[in-house]
Amino acid sequence: MKLTTNTQVSVDGVMQANGGRDEDLDPGMERGGWARPLFDDESMAFVNEAYQRADAFLFGRRTYELFAKSWGTGSWGADQGDNPISNALNSRPKYVASTTLNDPQWADTTVLSGDLADAVSELKAKPGGELQVHGSGTLVRWLLENDLVDEMTLLVVPVVLGQGTRLFPDRGPDIALDLVDFRADSKGVTIQVFRPAGSPQYPAA
Repeated sequence: MKLTTNTQVSVDGVMQANGGRDEDLDPGMERGGWARPLFDDESMAFVNEAYQRADAFLFGRRTYELFAKSWGTGSWGADQGDNPISNALNSRPKYVASTTLNDPQWADTTVLSGDLADAVSELKAKPGGELQVHGSGTLVRWLLENDLVDEMTLLVVPVVLGQGTRLFPDRGPDIALDLVDFRADSKGVTIQVFRPAGSPQYPAA
């Protein structure tokens, strides 16, 4: 399977609390819910289609708990009619990278608590199309550091938040990227699909 990451980020690189405020999962984050008002039908169609392409999902613990609450075991539950996101999440395997999650309640969930690099490599070696990572910033940063990402989709929302956790740290790996796809919707959301392409080239001193 191809490991793909899918991340909504602000112009200043924030990925935290894109869908809404949740004091339990994002204490102190006062500007949650910044992405959804700026998504038009074209962007939502892209997101829905992406979920439908997934053969399996890989999450960090915090994102898994948020998704379980919203789409699986929480108040919304799994019965959301023909919602393409709900249908995909509830009908395909889910894997969670966590050393603290012991008893996941969402059906078809496997916790990866051992050697994560080996576990992810084994998942990627399975037949299929896409192993998708949504949100899960800490996990995405780790996957990039360990050269395990095959494709990265950034949905850049035209807003500067000035608060929140950013996707890329102040210090991290340097990665050259090949642009695979690009589009912009009517509200200014840009969808950029990249493939890692080794190390960037720097001019000689």
